[in-house]
Parts: sequence; structure tokens; C-alpha cells
Amino acid sequence: MRRDIRTVEDVLGLLDGLFAPGADRWTDGAASWWDGFYADRSRPVPFFAAKPDESLASYLERGLVTPGRALDLGCGPGRNALHLAAAGFTVDAVDLSERAIAWAGERLREAAPDLRARVRLHRGDAFALTADELPGPYDLICDSGCFHHLPPHRRVGYLALVDRVLAPGGHLALTCFAAGPGGMGCELSDAELYRPSGPSGLHGGLAYTPDSLRRIFSDLEEVEVRRMRDEPSDSPYFGESFLWTALFRRGP
Repeated sequence: MRRDIRTVEDVLGLLDGLFAPGADRWTDGAASWWDGFYADRSRPVPFFAAKPDESLASYLERGLVTPGRALDLGCGPGRNALHLAAAGFTVDAVDLSERAIAWAGERLREAAPDLRARVRLHRGDAFALTADELPGPYDLICDSGCFHHLPPHRRVGYLALVDRVLAPGGHLALTCFAAGPGGMGCELSDAELYRPSGPSGLHGGLAYTPDSLRRIFSDLEEVEVRRMRDEPSDSPYFGESFLWTALFRRGP
């Protein structure tokens, strides 16, 4: 008999264990799964292309966000990080996958020297990295596809990270699966994910509604929440309408 739960991290680990072995896509233990995901670069995965999110480009073009320090969560091969650096940001880009970071590093080495100087790549769990590694404060947190891979209990750490590193007046730019017609992702309620008869994983990621995003990020001010625009294959931007894009701002 074990009675060893005494911290929040103990509780989070216990809840992680309610999901089937191999379902983890959110802790450092999932790094090998993501390495496999990025192993074949020739696969027709839309966000493998070196294109930034159309929503992120739009925020910059409209002046909703302005250059400063940025944190790119789940940066993958670095497409948004490089775009932010080209716009004048200094960027900390982090991903669980060593292969994704290596790919981002190759793209970075091919970029102009001034861009290379503006991006630092980190292989690791953003929610476990120390304040020395991700010191903040950041004027922008960019998350394109990280948040929807977290089970409900891991939102606690996500919100804690945002609270710790987002500067006053800073922005969170989020792209995640959309619930409803034309959307993608698991639409079971938070509670159903933990019931014995529930799924053994997140079915590729959790879908959200605008109202659920507003509740979760209620400590931030909503700037914009909308469907991502579909972008054609020859567009300089990435865009798929099964995703929500959201921009939230922290108060001064």
C-alpha cells in the first residue's frame, strides 16, 4: 500500500497515469514519440513546411503585437520562431523532440546571421525548464499546437507558466483544435476523460470552443478569437480551418 501523494506535482503525475501507457504526448517521456513523428520529413504534414501561421503573420501586419522577446512553445521545426526573428523578436523556442530541434537548427543555420543571433533553441519540457533556461518576461508567447495536446490537469502547469513568464501587456498567441462542424480533435468533456469507461488517450488532441478558451484564459483580455483561414499550398503562410486562433493580452 502506498500513500505518497503530498505535492501538486505528485497529483499531476498520478493523473498522468490514468491514461494508457504510450498515450503521453505532453511530458518529457513523450520525446521519443515526437521524434518518430518528425522522423520522415517528406510526409505531407502541412506544418512541416517552413511557413508561419497566417494568424501570427496577421497579428504582426496589423500591429496587434510588436517586436520584443518571444517564447515559442512546441516550436517543431522552427517555422514560427524564424518568422518572429525576421520581424525583430528575440526568441526562445522549445520542443520535446530532439529531431524537431535538430530540424529547426538546420533551418536556422541556413538563415541570415542576424536571424540566427535572435533565436535560441531548447530541447526539453517547457513546463519543467528552470527560470534560468526560460527566464522571461516575454512580450509574446506563441503556441501553435502545444496546448491541445495537454490533458485537462496539465492546464494547471500551462497557466502557471504563462503567469510566470508573460510580461505585463504581453500577448499569448494560440492555435488549437476547434470543436464543432469542420473542426478536429476529441470533444469529450474534461470529466469523461478520467472516467473508467473513458478513452485511454486524447485521440490526437483536445478540441476547444471559443467559450472554453475564454474561460480557461479568463485572467487575460481577449483580443481576437476566430477560425484559422485556409491557405492554399502556394501561400507563404500555414492555415487550416479546423483550428482556432486566439490572441489574448495580459493587463499592465
